[in-house]
Amino acid sequence: MLDIRFIRDNIDLVKAAMANRNATVDLDAVLALDNRRRAIVNEAEELKAGRNRVSRNIGQMIKEGKDPETVKAQVREMGDKIAAFDEELRDVEARLREGLLFIPNIPSETTPVGKDEKDNPVVRVWGGKKSFDFTPRPHWDLGEALGIFDFARGAKIAGSGFPLFKGAGAKLERALIQFMLDLHTSEHGYTEIAPPFMCNETAMTGTGQLPKFAEDMYTVALDGLYPIPTAEVPVTNMYGNEILDAELPILHTAYTPCFRREAGSAGKDTRGLLRVHQFDKVELVKFTTPETSAEEHEKLTADAERVLQRLGLHYRVVELCTGDLGFSAAKCYDIELWAPAQDKWLEVSSCSNFKDYQARRANIRFRDENGKPAYVHTLNGSGVALPRLVIAIMENNQAADGSIDLPEVLWPYMGGMKRLEK
Repeated sequence: MLDIRFIRDNIDLVKAAMANRNATVDLDAVLALDNRRRAIVNEAEELKAGRNRVSRNIGQMIKEGKDPETVKAQVREMGDKIAAFDEELRDVEARLREGLLFIPNIPSETTPVGKDEKDNPVVRVWGGKKSFDFTPRPHWDLGEALGIFDFARGAKIAGSGFPLFKGAGAKLERALIQFMLDLHTSEHGYTEIAPPFMCNETAMTGTGQLPKFAEDMYTVALDGLYPIPTAEVPVTNMYGNEILDAELPILHTAYTPCFRREAGSAGKDTRGLLRVHQFDKVELVKFTTPETSAEEHEKLTADAERVLQRLGLHYRVVELCTGDLGFSAAKCYDIELWAPAQDKWLEVSSCSNFKDYQARRANIRFRDENGKPAYVHTLNGSGVALPRLVIAIMENNQAADGSIDLPEVLWPYMGGMKRLEK
């Protein structure tokens, strides 16, 4: 969430940032609410001071034998006006907060300006496209033939977009999760967290999913809970309304399933594992000082990339321009895997620096060098998401007979299995 004082003092900058984002935000309405809030506070304070002055006269009038009823009536009238101001203030502050919650973050100064994903520059590429002496088959054909997942039965249980893995497919999911968690905890310095898979409205608001993206969320209405769309939500909100005592940066990683109602437009990229409502993901989350967040963002992105390097997969890193930037992010890199049967790049991770945007919403602070509370900077990224990772492993490592060679780093996690085959 943006600081209303920052908006007030830098309105032209904020309006330009919203234009670069292609964001439709009524900043003038937000400022009008802020002006009314400040006016109410000033008027109420003047009334309270006046009431205190008048009230002090009542005792003196009684001592002098004068009738204080007129003054008492004046005090009651002033009290009624103060109560009315207090009620209006609560309403204005609620509407102001609601307005602020719908304003996206300010893009970083280094974020490229652009309209949409076509303006996202490629930062680097790792590896190269594999050549085949046969036409590579899509993962849904490979997986069905190998018997490692069953989309029809998954749909029968929960509807389309809820994949069902079985046998070696289920084992591959588990192996990838274990491999990534081991890599991030043993080599990259992250502490593993096993968080709840459900969060309340406060937590979802703290990281920016609510209220803006309420329609994309699954809900458990009777309990006021939300199945999480990403481990970012519970892990970040671990420290909500706290002043952190630990030395920064704090590095956490977590595996969770993820639930998202929105899974692409109808009929687009919906075959197989391309877009699903439930998927597994290993997440990376950092809490840093403002001075180190840019450097830690680069490190976090490198940590996610190392997963793909160990698996021997061809990928590229693109930087999101202002028009394609996520709601809460100030700067973001997308990591995309090459899928030969799709003949296109598939996003497998978004590594974002939110600066103090989420910390203001969730009230997460630390003590600066002067001992004063200040907002932390939060960062996160997938390290990485599994559906498209599985797609890339299957499609890039397939043989003409439909078998799939597994990356060597996974062999120990697969009980020595080196190949998926019938």
